[in-house]
Amino acid sequence: MTGKHRIVVLGAGYAGAYAAGTLARWLSPADTEITVVNAEPDFVQRLRLHQLAAGQEIEAPQLADVFAGTGIRLRLARVTAVDPERHVVAVTDPDGGGELGYDTLLYALGSHAADHGVPGVAEHALDVTGRAAALRLRERLDSLSRRDAGGSVLVVGDGLTGIETATEIAESRPGLSVTLVARGELGAALSAGARGHLRRACDRLGITVLEHTTVRAVEATWVLCADGTALASDATVWTAGFAVSPIAVAGGLEVTENGRIVVDRTMRSVSHPNVYAAGDSAYAIGDNGRPLPMSCASAGCTGMQATTAIVARLTGREVSNTRLDYHGNHISLGRRDGILQLVDHEAQAKPKYLGGRKAARIKAGILRMSLWTTSHPTFGLPKRKHRLAAAPDPSAARTARPLENEAATHG
Repeated sequence: MTGKHRIVVLGAGYAGAYAAGTLARWLSPADTEITVVNAEPDFVQRLRLHQLAAGQEIEAPQLADVFAGTGIRLRLARVTAVDPERHVVAVTDPDGGGELGYDTLLYALGSHAADHGVPGVAEHALDVTGRAAALRLRERLDSLSRRDAGGSVLVVGDGLTGIETATEIAESRPGLSVTLVARGELGAALSAGARGHLRRACDRLGITVLEHTTVRAVEATWVLCADGTALASDATVWTAGFAVSPIAVAGGLEVTENGRIVVDRTMRSVSHPNVYAAGDSAYAIGDNGRPLPMSCASAGCTGMQATTAIVARLTGREVSNTRLDYHGNHISLGRRDGILQLVDHEAQAKPKYLGGRKAARIKAGILRMSLWTTSHPTFGLPKRKHRLAAAPDPSAARTARPLENEAATHG
């Protein structure tokens, strides 16, 4: 092969931005060309979008600034198709778009809200899976807050995103009535102590919890439950699961039933060896033999494994395995409360947990570090020094691993 090896990274979220920066740190610009394709011009702190929706301001670093001086090329465009047989990606932008060729592709397009086929979700529900979506919810909440009678907010889904969204809105906007709809027992995956702490937090914030309730349809001002009950709602927030883009399956990559790219232990596509996947888009098996959940923690470890493998293969080294562990969940319950719940090797909650202000401070610290590592993709180095012959394997540089926040676990 002549010319530079072309690496294209799709998506600049927690997985993509970190992976691109790591590749830029360890690969010589004389031999490789790294391009990041992202639809938005700024880095989105998805872990904090519930805060943005509730009315708080969060940082959104410009990707042009993030990648400045790294040698990484930024293409602001929306990915419309992937053709792994021709080694090209189709994109669209204000100038019309076109195709990008690649030698190695890292697919990290993330996920969006899954409606599970429930009628009315797409038309009437709001969510917090993107910055634009969070701002639409914020605008609705602003409108309700200006009313003398306030309004009702219905959060559908009691996964960690739903819990964080409901508690954040209830704390930030006490004039609104917040209801959290749980399909099973509230906090079922948590330890008994943590479940109790969560219930007390909901009581303190005035959140009504409806357990063992399934929503069958969403309308503009109400939702219909499986038992025929109609619940009034001025703003329905859908947090009942997440889905990935159909681009991978349309391109012929081997995917799971829900569209996630099936990868081997090195995050390499099992059907197309020049394609890697990381983050929510990847169906990866963790060290405990279970599929890694869609989460920021998974974005961290899959992104590190993918970059380790890509660097090793391009530099003629043996590919080493990074740890694919899932340690637990950091859950915010507003700004002054939280839960830290660790899990065992079987992904079951350990009996002990940490709750309250200390847990909230730990969560806030993780968020700050996650932002720093992703917005400084080459770790603040103004110019990269490429001495790969003497450099260690990137997987050995533990300081290069983004601090993960498992609170984004989807479900």
